[in-house]
Amino acid sequence: MSGTSLDGIDVALCSFENNACQLLDTHFAPYPTQIKTGLLALHKPGSNELEATALMSNSLAVMYADAVKTLLASKKINTSAITAIGCHGQTIRHRPGFNDGIGFTLQIGNAALLTELTGITVVSDFRSRDIAAGGQGAPLVPAFQKAVFGDSQLNRALINIGGIANITYLSKKGDVLGFDSGPGNMLLDAWAKLHLGKAYDEDGAWAATGVVLDVLLYDMLAEPYFAMPPPKSTGRDLFNDDWLKRHLLYPHLRPQDVARTLVALTAQSIHDALGKCGDVDEVYLCGGGARNSLLKNSLQSLLGETKVLFTDALGVGVDWVEAAAFAWLAKQTLENKPGNLPAVTGAKGLRVLGAIYPH
Repeated sequence: MSGTSLDGIDVALCSFENNACQLLDTHFAPYPTQIKTGLLALHKPGSNELEATALMSNSLAVMYADAVKTLLASKKINTSAITAIGCHGQTIRHRPGFNDGIGFTLQIGNAALLTELTGITVVSDFRSRDIAAGGQGAPLVPAFQKAVFGDSQLNRALINIGGIANITYLSKKGDVLGFDSGPGNMLLDAWAKLHLGKAYDEDGAWAATGVVLDVLLYDMLAEPYFAMPPPKSTGRDLFNDDWLKRHLLYPHLRPQDVARTLVALTAQSIHDALGKCGDVDEVYLCGGGARNSLLKNSLQSLLGETKVLFTDALGVGVDWVEAAAFAWLAKQTLENKPGNLPAVTGAKGLRVLGAIYPH
């Protein structure tokens, strides 16, 4: 898995039996600066972008292959023992329902080359079929979370805070709701990069020196996306540097105050989204944002007595839920089983997702 935060590649080695997920090993490969810079450039139209996209797709396949080989070598596992690689790829455009018609989504990573480099069957392009069926193509992780984390006694909400924050609501009755609540880390990380020269504000320490600018917060929360009912999904096509700049028109803004307000934006938009889900007994966090204690504490303050926990307590560490989910989705594809939840994505019905590149 490589997500909207553009920090690198998460590899999860998983085994599935009886709808349980056993996480056998993990590996993280950070993106070199030139890869991250190139990917950010591809989120907007540019000169010769078709060739740039194809070349970046090849580079990502090489990086994915190296990451997989590193993990397998560390465990002394032969590639013949692996059923398949579920490769999400790197999203560079996500526009479901574009111009009020059938939208599109584009994840790059050259799955054919990845198969050649690893000698392992690859399943990729998970989102396109759902969009073709009238869905958002996202979020897809809730189907995995329903199978693995559902509880007949408790209403659980799982919140993945990556570049974008998304919510999965698992009711004890078995109903599932899932959607993107809004920005997670991406605006925070971009602001930290601009003012600190760092990839992110570790533990929210810098933002904690600032104060929430209420007028700015209310202005950002007026973004129409937040008021839209689910199913819905979003990404860098909306919440990007230009979006942030349009809101920073107030004079004499201290950078640390803006950072603190961006933390409040993520926490408040998650809280407001949870209010649309129904009763919530437990909240579990995953994704890189789960490690930001200022963000976690801000959310806990908004939720009052409802405990905010980590998915580690459910058997999958906060950094590996999405990677494990795409391993599960690959399994579903190979078994010719649906991987989407129409109530979540808005698709016309259950669909088998993904394209298979057999070894």
